[in-house]
Amino acid sequence: MINITFIDAEGTARTVEAEEGATVMETAIRNGIPGIEAECGGACSCATCHVYVAEEWEATTGQPQPMEEDMLDFAYDVRPNSRLSCQIRVRPELDGLVVHTPIRQG
Repeated sequence: MINITFIDAEGTARTVEAEEGATVMETAIRNGIPGIEAECGGACSCATCHVYVAEEWEATTGQPQPMEEDMLDFAYDVRPNSRLSCQIRVRPELDGLVVHTPIRQG
């Protein structure tokens, strides 16, 4: 399995197993990760699954596509490492991925 660590705004880390082919958002929802609301269900039509990708993982997760960038305009406290977790597909090279959830969703 592929492990992903979610760290909330208070610094609490939760490491969960992710299924290859799922998204980071789907993984968060399946595991009850606080701070990921996913109101649109992963359709990239809201910004309620916003995360900050840890610096060492930015190159591996890649940059947001134009549609994702448009949705990030609605997110709270957007940073250079902001991504929508519904747009990050779980694959073996993401084993150990670390993402942080913002203090609140947009």
